[in-house]
Amino acid sequence: MSIRTQLKKIMPSISTTEQEALDAGDVWLEGSIYQGIPDFDALRAIPNAKLSAEESAFLAGPVTTLLEMIDDFAIQSSKHLPDNILDFLKANKFFSLIIPKSFGGLEFSPYANSTIVATIAAKSSAVAVTVMVPNSLGPGELLMHYGTSDQQQFWLPRLAEGTDIPCFALTSPEAGSDAGGIPDIGTVTMGEYQGEQVLGLSITWDKRYITLAPIATVLGLAFKVQDPQGLLGQQHDLGITCALIPRSHPGVELGNRHDPMGVNFYNGTTRGQDVFIPMDFIIGGQKNIGRGWAMLVACLGAGRGISLPALGVSVSQCSFKSSTEYAAVREQFGLSIGKFEGIQEKLADIAGKTYLQESMRVLTTEGLGIGLKPSVVTAIAKYHMTELGRDILNSAMDIQAGKAIQRGPQNTLASGYVAQPIAITVEGANILTRNLMIFGQGVMRCHPYLQNMVEAIHSNHDNADKVFNGILRKTVGYSVNNSLRALRLGVLPFTASANSKLPEVVSYEKNVHKLAAKLAVCADFSLLVLGGKLKQAEMLSARLGDVMSYLYAAMASIRYYETKLSAEERVEAAPYFHYATRWSLTQAENALMAFLDNFPASAPRKLMRTLTMSFSHKMPKINDDLVRELAEQAQLDTQFKRHLTHLVQPVAGDGNDINEQAYHAKLACLPLLAKVKKSLRRGDFKGGAHFAVTLENALAAKIINQDEFKQLMDYNSKRLRAIRVDEFDFDLNPIVVKADLKIA
Repeated sequence: MSIRTQLKKIMPSISTTEQEALDAGDVWLEGSIYQGIPDFDALRAIPNAKLSAEESAFLAGPVTTLLEMIDDFAIQSSKHLPDNILDFLKANKFFSLIIPKSFGGLEFSPYANSTIVATIAAKSSAVAVTVMVPNSLGPGELLMHYGTSDQQQFWLPRLAEGTDIPCFALTSPEAGSDAGGIPDIGTVTMGEYQGEQVLGLSITWDKRYITLAPIATVLGLAFKVQDPQGLLGQQHDLGITCALIPRSHPGVELGNRHDPMGVNFYNGTTRGQDVFIPMDFIIGGQKNIGRGWAMLVACLGAGRGISLPALGVSVSQCSFKSSTEYAAVREQFGLSIGKFEGIQEKLADIAGKTYLQESMRVLTTEGLGIGLKPSVVTAIAKYHMTELGRDILNSAMDIQAGKAIQRGPQNTLASGYVAQPIAITVEGANILTRNLMIFGQGVMRCHPYLQNMVEAIHSNHDNADKVFNGILRKTVGYSVNNSLRALRLGVLPFTASANSKLPEVVSYEKNVHKLAAKLAVCADFSLLVLGGKLKQAEMLSARLGDVMSYLYAAMASIRYYETKLSAEERVEAAPYFHYATRWSLTQAENALMAFLDNFPASAPRKLMRTLTMSFSHKMPKINDDLVRELAEQAQLDTQFKRHLTHLVQPVAGDGNDINEQAYHAKLACLPLLAKVKKSLRRGDFKGGAHFAVTLENALAAKIINQDEFKQLMDYNSKRLRAIRVDEFDFDLNPIVVKADLKIA
């Protein structure tokens, strides 16, 4: 009995659903990371993402106008999105960012799509989600790639101009993460359509969590097709299929709503019982029956790589901007709270991770922008960038404390705090993404021979043994080379390669190579020892996925620092870069060590440790000096900081505007404040119970002149407004607190 035959008995075959997922999408940078040789040449060769003149004009025009129209607190306190907002979105083609110009759409780049969604999200999560969904996985995306010419000519112009609002229904009550197990069935049959008997499908479905369903005019629907009468051939189960059904079609039920955390974007259910549709309703026509899952997986990149990460980056930049401004303005014990090391630790973490978020956002959309659909990278982006958003936001809530938990128009964090779990949950819970998708797909997509080997194992061809043996020899050679490379880099770490022209980047590039070499060895041993059981060893595979993910993050950080910043900007950005890259590398190393600590087989575990020289942690740590440096840099009003918070566009009178005004006023008054405090310490005059009284005493003592007094009082007024929280009467109707109250 051959080795192949023995393996065939114990190794599970790849299901049709799994095979379709594996065949969809492209392998990109993650492939070189998995194989132990990160491709920095490919990284540096990627064209830089930039907004076109048209995209910039859209941000400066319709997006800016939209932000001025939005009262997010009013939206959260209401039951519906305002009609004028929806009308504006339709009229200005916010629902057609990805639709080609030939069909009346805007045809913007993935980078522009991400920037637009994130900029809106910084103002209102509800409006951002409303814009995001039609430009993500849905009828528009599917029609562009798979629709018939007639379907494209009819539907895409209507979607582009907002005549029709789309939604897409995949999730069922009993099939969420297991989308391939949807129970919704379409049966091939003859039925009546427009007065004629035609071949079609009788569909029964029950879907939930469908964004825009309550207001949609056209329903994208995923269901399984069965052909019990053999009208299309001998096969009974034909697979998952996608169709496009007008809301007005008889039997379609739309309108019931869910309440997603009170964020108030439209989300709800759709149902239908024995609804007959003609074959023409199938996206791509009858020939696409059974191709639905492949179509869906191939198009998931937009949601995973653009929209959901954009929400994570948006909340990160909001948290970063508002926290640094608040820390500079808010004083306790006679000092700005940003001077306290406990606050600095949080500020540095927010700043470094926000830099990492923007780096990953740019790199991922650049990959999508060159036409790639990297399924593993987009899964990495979805999981880690939404989780980082939650992490950063929690730190911001700690810093702003009481101000952060009081709802109202001035609160810059509350809406994002409530909405962030939604971004984490959409398109599958993050537990699924981390534990099953990143390494689960990565191991099959990124290994140079594994997928072919599995196919050879389960092949029934006469030459299957010969094909398998050839693949096996290549696989053994590949694994031996991985082990030798990892051992060399472990014993002789200085031999790691690095091509960066920036001295501060070289050591980090070498460390990425060292960790990737270790990852390749651990992945090989996992497959050798655990085989098919690796799929069930979710905690182990998740840790290997983390190593891949954090090395991708480190490469994104390096690319952003090298290619997006001038030499002058790098001086300001250096502490951000060092923090983000060190954090990514230490997280990757921690995941690798945790994998080795928990690997179930003792002998292979010891061998892996020896081959990779993984006996202790070796990555550069984030020390207290870096934390202090970054916290201080983050509180300065630098060009780089403004760039890193570019998604947050203050509107006159909103919370971001109030914080920013107080912050700028504080910076302008720093010399005067120092003079007043110095004189106060010397006893040149007596301080007051409130800062305004202190300033009056300083003026009377001629410590400051009238102009200086006026400037300081203006700052004090803005400071008081910034640290104040919204107030309401007993029935929670907003009230205005007098601005001239002398409160501390």
